Amino acid sequence: MFKKILIANRGEIACRVIKTARRMGIATVAVYSDADARAPFVKMADEAVHIGPPQAAESYLVADKIIAACKQTGADAVHPGYGFLSERTSFAEALAAEGIEFIGPPVNAIAAMGDKIESKKLAMEAGVNVVPGFVGEIEDTEHAVRISDEIGYPVMMKASAGGGGKGMRLAYSEKDVREGFEATKREGLNSFGDDRVFIEKFILNPRHIEIQILGDKHGNILYLNERECSIQRRHQKVVEEAPSPFVTPEMRKAMGEQCVALSKAVGYYSAGTVELIVSGADPTGKSFYFLEMNTRLQVEHPVTEAITGVDLVEQMIRVAAGERLEMTQDDVKIDGWAIENRIYAEDPYRGFLPSTGRLSRYNPPVEGWTDDGAENGRRGVAGVRVDDGVYEGGEVSMFYDPMIAKLVTWGETRDEAADLQIAALDAFELEGLGHNIDFVSAIMQHPRFRSGELTTGFIAEEYPEGFQGAPASDDLKVKLAAIAAFVAAARADRSRRVDGQLADPLDPPAEWTVTIAKQPFEVVIGEDELTVDGEPVEIEMEYTPGDSFATAEVGGEHIGVKLAVTRTGFRMTTRGASHHVGCLPSRVAHLARHMLEKVAPDLSKYLICPMPGLLVSLNVGEGDKVEMGQPLAVIEAMKMENILRAEKSGTVKSVNAKQGDSLAVDAVILELE
Repeated sequence: MFKKILIANRGEIACRVIKTARRMGIATVAVYSDADARAPFVKMADEAVHIGPPQAAESYLVADKIIAACKQTGADAVHPGYGFLSERTSFAEALAAEGIEFIGPPVNAIAAMGDKIESKKLAMEAGVNVVPGFVGEIEDTEHAVRISDEIGYPVMMKASAGGGGKGMRLAYSEKDVREGFEATKREGLNSFGDDRVFIEKFILNPRHIEIQILGDKHGNILYLNERECSIQRRHQKVVEEAPSPFVTPEMRKAMGEQCVALSKAVGYYSAGTVELIVSGADPTGKSFYFLEMNTRLQVEHPVTEAITGVDLVEQMIRVAAGERLEMTQDDVKIDGWAIENRIYAEDPYRGFLPSTGRLSRYNPPVEGWTDDGAENGRRGVAGVRVDDGVYEGGEVSMFYDPMIAKLVTWGETRDEAADLQIAALDAFELEGLGHNIDFVSAIMQHPRFRSGELTTGFIAEEYPEGFQGAPASDDLKVKLAAIAAFVAAARADRSRRVDGQLADPLDPPAEWTVTIAKQPFEVVIGEDELTVDGEPVEIEMEYTPGDSFATAEVGGEHIGVKLAVTRTGFRMTTRGASHHVGCLPSRVAHLARHMLEKVAPDLSKYLICPMPGLLVSLNVGEGDKVEMGQPLAVIEAMKMENILRAEKSGTVKSVNAKQGDSLAVDAVILELE
């Protein structure tokens, strides 16, 4: 067994590998850039080596620096995590040349599966179902248009070396191909150093289902069931679960056996994932097709671990050390249900724009907490796992992926796992930047999600006008009104008891007017009961004035609420939405109606940079006429290109930036007359 492992990665996956290595008694080495000098994974490792500036191309992607760190520390193996160098054949070969073990698959398998065009050919030869499309290199945009016309719209354009949702464009027409083909090439070149693109038919009602593969160096290969990853945004996974609510035992067996056949065809060992696109329109479950094989650990691997009890990182290490798998296919079981939500630094209330900044508050839930107490001062929910690599006070920068954490829940049933997600998300405190906690909570509550009727178009179909928060039922509003009045009374009581404020402290007001979404509720707090609009509400609260979180048992339902004090009440965040709640003593509440509302200025004549990023292209100049919806500029942030469009028609009055500029959030790029 290895004595020391270097993790050639960062963030939560570096922490994840360190935890398993530590449990196995193996020493660990972290490598870090300037941006990660104070990151948790650096502190967790037994040793840490600095490898360069924040830009990945000058640090985490430089194989020579990783190898030099191995030599410096005496590491005899490298775990690549995912992303960065994890699927670079040149990196695995360079390690082998230095006598350092690569904790991953053989080089030939990485090469064969890393090229989407070649992997599709191999899949066909292995008898795996493949999606109709053009297998070969595409010369230019005109060639792409001809191919798309022949296949039939809609089509998907993909960077050949792509992954993680980058370098992908869906085209419903020739116009979409002409507009997106070059952008797909650029994303492929910038993210993966390869601008080749291939095009394939887009499957209607598509479900994204993947099979976890695990093999050893002795020819044993197993499939560890499937994961459903259909809920995606811009082809980047948001929610994953295992097993899939769509897959039958017969379908699971057919998929698994095809994926094992493909793995055997390339002599695969270690952990890997075969991604499939499945037609949800075919109730027989026979319409599944090969997409790609990821020759590495997947971000969503924890849900497989949760239902199988297999530590995939441990198995990767043991396989790399030459050990045989101790399990057979018959040993692989499904125990319960697991769901993973990715917590991203992006603002769903602003069109999911990337968000960077400092985590002024970071207090995630932890496993082992119940309503009766907390563990290490951090709230959590039993049955919860949080994989993260950030800390309160740390910064989420523009240099790396926007994922902050992975929230995983396990339950005996799918509904139980989803309910645990809602409770854990309610308890997840994250402030300082935009994030998607409300959004994923809304998905967990969505009737369509709960029914299991998923497709990769779920988000676009269910939130066509964007996300404005999960809708609050009348019942939830009543409960929030009760909680708000209880919190306000507790705060008022504390204020009256501050030393020196009053010689004879008064009782806090008993009658409160609470306003939620312009709907008023009259709350009366009596000695024996609390009423909302005259109706009694049973409530038990756990709250200390000054806390930013309150737990309550209201009408028999447990609710966790994040609290922020405002001028006239609170911002209460729970169940997938933030509610601006007015809460005033009833005797003065009528005065609030006379306060003027601040009207936001009209900024539609400005093209404003929505996030810190690089101005990749500027399509217009002074004096040009533009139409509403016309693409004006492209901003690159967090390894993704974002097209900025005109909000109105007009003529360009002035241009304040040029291609290649690094822009701050809210920078004015141009102004219309």
